[in-house]
Amino acid sequence: MTTSEGRRRSANARRAELLDRLRDLFLAEGFAHFTLDDLAARLHCSKSTLYTLANSKEQLAVRVVAHYFKGATQRIEERVAATDDTREKVRVYLEAAAEALRPASREFIDDMAANLATRATYEANAHAAADRLRGFIADGVRQGVFREVHAGFVGEMVGRTIAGIQRGEIGERTGLSDAAAFAALSQFLLGGLAAEQP
Repeated sequence: MTTSEGRRRSANARRAELLDRLRDLFLAEGFAHFTLDDLAARLHCSKSTLYTLANSKEQLAVRVVAHYFKGATQRIEERVAATDDTREKVRVYLEAAAEALRPASREFIDDMAANLATRATYEANAHAAADRLRGFIADGVRQGVFREVHAGFVGEMVGRTIAGIQRGEIGERTGLSDAAAFAALSQFLLGGLAAEQP
């Protein structure tokens, strides 16, 4: 490995570590109230180091939120890939989604929803989750594991419920934690989709 390759890898590793630290800070405390000076002080780095990640605070927020969802999606998909059973895929997907959301504070969720750029990332993730579940449901119907349902309708309903959980609306109205809401959604979905036994 050449010296320049070594420096590039080292710089990439530092940026990846900084993104992880920003993700953890944002998840715990939100991000709207931070200035770049605040973030540099909290992370014990220079503002110029932060500028290696993004050109502005807004772009930094978008990058960190995208980083969070990318990592969460990867972990969820790894868990889903470990099972071949369609019913189990639905349960595992929702359980893993609940786990991924658990570290997200209300401040983080509110800040993400209030910012147009991060909300777009957030909503794209909810749509992707609905599409994924729609696919599992369609597979289950084809296999006879689930009764005949309109997979698109069920996927849309599930997607809206996931978005409501992520925005905190379900918790406010029901008193359930996000994790409990995902568990209830899983139970409701799997019970409602079960094929009738002959």
